[in-house]
Amino acid sequence: MVKKLTPMSEDFNQWYTEIVQSADLADYSPVKGTMVIKPYGYALWENIQAYLDKRFKETGHQNAYFPMFIPKSFIEKEAEHVEGFSPELATVTHAGGKELEEPLIVRPTSETIINYMFSKWISSHRDLPMLINQWSNVVRWEMRTRLFLRTSEFLWQEGHTAHATEDEAREESLKMLDIYEEFARDIAAVSVVKGTKSEMEKFAGATTTYSIEAMMNDLKALQAGTSHELGQNFSKAFDIKFSDENNKLQHPFQTSWGVSTRLVGMIIMAHGDDKGLKLPPELAPHQVVIVPIIPNEDERSRVLNAVNKLIESLDNVRVFIDDRPEVSPGFKFNEWEQKGVPIRIEVGPKDIDNGSVLIYRRDDESKNQYPFEGIDKVVDKTLNDIQKNLLITSENTVKSNTYHVDSYDDLIETLNDKKGFVSCFWDENKEDEIKVKEKTSATLRCYPINNKEIEKSVNSKENDGNFAIFSKAY
Repeated sequence: MVKKLTPMSEDFNQWYTEIVQSADLADYSPVKGTMVIKPYGYALWENIQAYLDKRFKETGHQNAYFPMFIPKSFIEKEAEHVEGFSPELATVTHAGGKELEEPLIVRPTSETIINYMFSKWISSHRDLPMLINQWSNVVRWEMRTRLFLRTSEFLWQEGHTAHATEDEAREESLKMLDIYEEFARDIAAVSVVKGTKSEMEKFAGATTTYSIEAMMNDLKALQAGTSHELGQNFSKAFDIKFSDENNKLQHPFQTSWGVSTRLVGMIIMAHGDDKGLKLPPELAPHQVVIVPIIPNEDERSRVLNAVNKLIESLDNVRVFIDDRPEVSPGFKFNEWEQKGVPIRIEVGPKDIDNGSVLIYRRDDESKNQYPFEGIDKVVDKTLNDIQKNLLITSENTVKSNTYHVDSYDDLIETLNDKKGFVSCFWDENKEDEIKVKEKTSATLRCYPINNKEIEKSVNSKENDGNFAIFSKAY
């Protein structure tokens, strides 16, 4: 039997853990804190990767690969960077049976080794902009882990660029943030808020960090992607210089940006329900699963012939036929609902006699009979409708669970009493942020880019504040 899941309302964390394993997305590895991504989960990641890789290349970026081992001295060159990553570093001290002259860090991120190479590759303004992306794994030694959301090793992409001016670097980092938002909305069907991180929450070594923040079905926030302006911090640390058009030596301005397999966790938690996954059609490994209904052997060939004709008419759709004879149709229905396939098509003798098929939509659980003739158009439209409906549902979740407050006391009270996003006007202050976190477990998620309003801040009566969003988060 397909395992019944713990209801989300009863224990969301347990529901999440169960669905990751029950839907065959991933499993625990023998190495504590790491995961094995199973074929169905990896197919989802491949679809994420395919879309983003295409968009990166369309905007002029090239893929490269850099070593996973980084000399410890590289990590130490940028002070903020080493301080931010020190607790998470995995270090190699011995190899080939000998102690290494210099310890090697297993890649937590590649700013340092990439910038070492940039110092060799960049010498003239003609070398700029340099636009590099890497698809790789990284290691950050986490104490508390959760499949896809936070593991000691995970897959990601990291973009690294160098530019002649600060304005060009800012334009680049915002452009990539826009691509992440585009992916989240149009492909993953998840509503996100684009914003700037506070000084306390920004990336170690960045001058400015931008993020997209999503709301999950348990109303916690998830940071789904980040883009960083690095200023000249790394170019100075690694002595990257170029001669400008006046033959004067300058340090380039840089960016880095990335998303990871955490996006799989986002899709699970933003769309799933008590039956399992609800995958957006743009990303689903199987957009349609066809279940032949074969009551007896005499009907087998007739039903399978009809199924084959159906597949021929759906040549532009990712289709899977579940014709396993050893399990019942009911078992198959439950399994594919749990795996979140957007459309299930049932074909049996009665359907063939009527010249129709039954279509089940995973998003709203509706069932309708449609004529076999023209079924390709019905499927295309239904997939589009499901994609739109998932985004609308996500948008409504954010809208109905966002609260605005005008005082510090209301901020604390609302964060403790309500789930979701709480907005206010905030005067940047690290000590005050720490106090909010201590009292509520919530953090300042971002200052939304699309809201430039300034009003009196809730944490300082004397100062104006920027519009900010707080929330408990993953």
